[in-house]
Amino acid sequence: MLRIHFTDADLARTRVASRPDPLWEIVTSLYRLQTRSGRRGHAHWYRLARRRLVERGLARAVRTVLLPFFPRGVYLPDFLTPAESEHGLEEGLEAILACPPSRVRAETALLARTSPAPLPLRVDAPEPRRELVALMRAYHEAVLAPVEEELRAVVEAERSLRLRDLLDGGVGGMLTGLGPGTRLQGSVLSVRYPGADRDLRLAGRGLRIVPSRFCRDTPITLADPTLPPVLVHPPGNAAGNRGMTRGPGDGAPCGTGDHPWSGTRRGTDGAGDAPLAVLLGRTRAIALHAVETGATTGEIARAAGVSCSAASRHAGALRNAGLVNSNRCGTYVLHTLTPAGAALLRAASGERTPPDPPPHADGGGVRDGRPGHPRPRPGPGARGARVR
Repeated sequence: MLRIHFTDADLARTRVASRPDPLWEIVTSLYRLQTRSGRRGHAHWYRLARRRLVERGLARAVRTVLLPFFPRGVYLPDFLTPAESEHGLEEGLEAILACPPSRVRAETALLARTSPAPLPLRVDAPEPRRELVALMRAYHEAVLAPVEEELRAVVEAERSLRLRDLLDGGVGGMLTGLGPGTRLQGSVLSVRYPGADRDLRLAGRGLRIVPSRFCRDTPITLADPTLPPVLVHPPGNAAGNRGMTRGPGDGAPCGTGDHPWSGTRRGTDGAGDAPLAVLLGRTRAIALHAVETGATTGEIARAAGVSCSAASRHAGALRNAGLVNSNRCGTYVLHTLTPAGAALLRAASGERTPPDPPPHADGGGVRDGRPGHPRPRPGPGARGARVR
């Protein structure tokens, strides 16, 4: 059991990540490659990962280099998941390269004592650490970048869930909604956690909550309690599941009452969204706007002035088009936008989509943090090697 001790200042500084944390996604996805547990829920990604790792000649390097540094179920060195990664992959990798050798040496020594697999690199030295960072970047580009939209959709759906829990049950409702067995007693949040019981005292630093598509069963936190507190946790529902089907009833009352997007505001006769109504139809345009901040089937029905069964069909059509995610939350179904749905709304309102970060100078090839450094190549036999 993990006991997280909050103060009033911590409650004010607790926040949910606004986008996937790339280094934590590397960690949790590597955990998935090391077990068959829960593989059905990640079957499509697992097939994609195996194929792309083999195609890029990375399979052997991932198995022999990355997995020993990221063993499932034992100690994970904290320097591999720096706080800077919340700003992006490159910021996180630069922080790994900048970590003091003494700290890297101490944490890898602890890993060597707790893990049965020998470490293949002495990453307290600069060159081996750059090699490790280059391989982490190559792994991310191969198996996580292709599903970036799904990872973002998971985070957006989770933020909508946490917001509803906050509005319905206060901060306590938001925190206890993080997973089964999570409970708040006074100012202490108890979370199911593997291994020995431990206490994390936030001491006014707040808590960064990071949903991860590949995290399963129990949350993860840092081993060193003096580092910026973070709690990586499984999504509350199977977020990102576009193929799910739901019946018309979701436990929320239906009706034809007013909604911010009903009438002649946006999505109907408003000139600003006329193209969206032409593209999707008036009702589905209203439904898409209603889902912008998360909406149940009943709320979509009230916004569009239709029945619950009709709202469910419209939500299903938007979901099948990749614009909406749907997740069951107790007695209701919550619909949230996918990145594609959000981009469509921005385009309809005339907002510009933020540009993607520029690719690497070598066209997306593997680099290790130094300009012009060549792509590292795994040894003989890498092509066709199997990732366990």
